[in-house]
Amino acid sequence: MLPIDVIDLWPLSRDLLVQILEDRCSDRFVCERIWERLGYRELSNGSWEAGTETPAEWSEAFPVAPQLIAERPPSVRLTRSIARCHKQLLKQQLAFRGYRIDELYPRRTRRATAVNWLLAWQAEQREPLPEHGPMAPELPIPIDPALGHPGDLPVA
Repeated sequence: MLPIDVIDLWPLSRDLLVQILEDRCSDRFVCERIWERLGYRELSNGSWEAGTETPAEWSEAFPVAPQLIAERPPSVRLTRSIARCHKQLLKQQLAFRGYRIDELYPRRTRRATAVNWLLAWQAEQREPLPEHGPMAPELPIPIDPALGHPGDLPVA
């Protein structure tokens, strides 16, 4: 597998990951941060497909970039792809204690999985997590967390 060119990736930071956990950006933005790290490439029409750097277990199962928040199977695969030694990074690095019972929605738990995966990816690169960096376009926290933001796909 060819290495991902980290220069072309959206930089991760503590502030950005908290923004994702707090549901203050689109699901699409979250997916794109993972897709690019999995080697998916954006086409001129805005779709994403597996590239030469995409691990076979992803490109074979999902030749087109999967909806990691909206669909359960890719979210499960993402969870399972986090190495055991990195499973607690949300707690260790972001002091994330989880969502309260009234905040538990599949969208939010899948966002937490996405952030944990991004933290694990960062750890695998042996890169420190900066406090600050570029942020996603800011959105208000959705009134109905089950539905998400305008434009977010329905969760299955």
